[in-house]
Amino acid sequence: MTVASFSRRFLDEYVNVHLKPRTRGEYRRSVELFIVPKFGSWWMADLSRAEVVEFHGSFRHIPYQANRTLGVLSKMFSLADLWGIRQDGVNPCRGVKRYREERRERFLTREEYARLGSSLDEAAEDMPEAARAIRLLALTGCRLREIQTLQWAHVWLGEAELRLPDSKTGAKTVQLGTAAVDVLKATPRLPDNPYVITGRKAGEYLTDLQKPWRRIRKAAGLDGVRLHDLRHSFASDALEMGADLTMIGRMLGHSDIKTTSRYAHLKRENVKRSTDQVAQRISSALTNTRIQA
Repeated sequence: MTVASFSRRFLDEYVNVHLKPRTRGEYRRSVELFIVPKFGSWWMADLSRAEVVEFHGSFRHIPYQANRTLGVLSKMFSLADLWGIRQDGVNPCRGVKRYREERRERFLTREEYARLGSSLDEAAEDMPEAARAIRLLALTGCRLREIQTLQWAHVWLGEAELRLPDSKTGAKTVQLGTAAVDVLKATPRLPDNPYVITGRKAGEYLTDLQKPWRRIRKAAGLDGVRLHDLRHSFASDALEMGADLTMIGRMLGHSDIKTTSRYAHLKRENVKRSTDQVAQRISSALTNTRIQA
């Protein structure tokens, strides 16, 4: 079987059946834009580790995508062995060293929030759904897809909660602040659409937030800021206000405290600041005492 033929089976029988929508999109992107154009006409049985290493190396300029595509290719070979397509028991992706990925963390300042708020107010006139979705992302710390696909059936305004039956980490409850509740209360409900953030087609949600976000962030002077950075900023502000990492993890819906620990360096900055304030207070008291003596 060629890689192109196997890829179709891989997408139909594994990706579309077992993976969540967002992950499906990532897998399909790796297959259709990178794997098939390179190896489509090759036989699955002929691919060796040397070809995989060369393939992975050709994308060193985009290390994140290179590593994700290598992971998808590795899964394809595992299934090829399971399905009897490749019978040598060798996964040529195994042992290929992945590139180091630098985590990007960007946190909005109060002044940047003010500019974003003004930009959202202006955008609400001609793209109200996108502006509303972005405001909810900022106010809840939710992931993009959690707000994008949010249904009214999962909104409990009386309890100020979102009860999501499925998210990246499974079912979870999101506590809502008063500001987020106010946004939801002001959101019109369409009788023929179950979604909070409605799309142009009847009964569907708004599928593209990236295009309006680029327009909104440009107007706010926030070039380079991603929608996911609103989630990082939510966590940063919570830490600034004294919440501990365990609480932040619950607020963001992390299933593992290790995920939340990426914000630990921000907590250390708060501790340093508090330590300095305490030391200055004691130093001042000691100085006054010595002068009086």
